[in-house]
Amino acid sequence: MAQSFDLEKLLIDVFAPQAGEKVLVMSDLPHGECADNEKWAERREMAREWHAAFQRLGSKLGFSVHPLLTYPATGAHSAPLPEEGEMDGQRVRLEDVLSDTDIAVALTEYSATAPLISFSQKFPRLRSASMPGIMRTMEQTALAADYSEVARKSHILAEKLSRATGAKVEFSTGHQMYFDLRNRQAEADDGQLHADKKGIRLINLPSGEACIAPYEGEVEGQPSRTKGIIPVMYGDELVLFRVQENRIVEVMGDGPQAARQRDYFAVDQARCNIAELGLGCNDKAIISGSVLEDEKVLGLHWAYGRSDHIGGTVGVSAFSDPSHVVHYDTVYPKGGRIEIASLVLEYEEGTSEEIIKDGQYTIF
Repeated sequence: MAQSFDLEKLLIDVFAPQAGEKVLVMSDLPHGECADNEKWAERREMAREWHAAFQRLGSKLGFSVHPLLTYPATGAHSAPLPEEGEMDGQRVRLEDVLSDTDIAVALTEYSATAPLISFSQKFPRLRSASMPGIMRTMEQTALAADYSEVARKSHILAEKLSRATGAKVEFSTGHQMYFDLRNRQAEADDGQLHADKKGIRLINLPSGEACIAPYEGEVEGQPSRTKGIIPVMYGDELVLFRVQENRIVEVMGDGPQAARQRDYFAVDQARCNIAELGLGCNDKAIISGSVLEDEKVLGLHWAYGRSDHIGGTVGVSAFSDPSHVVHYDTVYPKGGRIEIASLVLEYEEGTSEEIIKDGQYTIF
């Protein structure tokens, strides 16, 4: 029998809301080409439930809760948020509301992670949890994890990624990839969003990963060393991405998915940027079809597109049009169609460490 999910306990453990603070719950709405679906409708109902839970908790602990904020969906992950939304039937400017908020929680269809990081940098009191693709089933999986253990593992992985100068990856297909990790610091998505949180004041929830933006070659005379072949399965079709100097320079494959990917990257060259190397560490997470949970599964993932929100240099201005902005992850779990045969981190002192072998961590 599935254990009962205690939402109020999770809110206390993750956010530790304090008396006098202000909480905001956000939800995006379908419109036009952003067609509604059953899981999105469920997500909006969850937003109402989380809003009500914060109100109950606020009456006990002495913090206040804004009315539920809704806004038109952006249609793309980590794209800029619209200027305006709605609260209690009234039009409001998102920036005005967020400037008067301590804790923001976004249960959305399309990721608000990158813009919320930008807002948290602008408004130092703001800390945010981004939950794109959250599903009720996660209450019994990734949200039910031991978050003290999630935090411990994520910080171990972040320390290793920060110390590393590069990562050598061999996929179960035999293809190899090298990620240049010079000039970067990793972040731990540790599930802790208390008022004293340092660094990037945003987490994904469910949490449980360490991530780093590969070096993108922005230092004159120092091109990125990120290169190799990344294999991705689209259904039964294998598509290969050839990478040089941290950019996808060729999509290889004869099938329809390869053709679609070639067209997709041709629209905007900023999409070709290798934006993230991530390591999931939530042992309750499962492959659910939502990248929010999938990337927390034990193992490696990578992303292309926008990277400025995790320490890279490619932001909205690098794209030819804001509607092209994307940050898209691909996950390689143990037991998946493609696994990680080996992940070796290289360190500046000339040493190296294999932290994944045959799809499993060797360090936990």
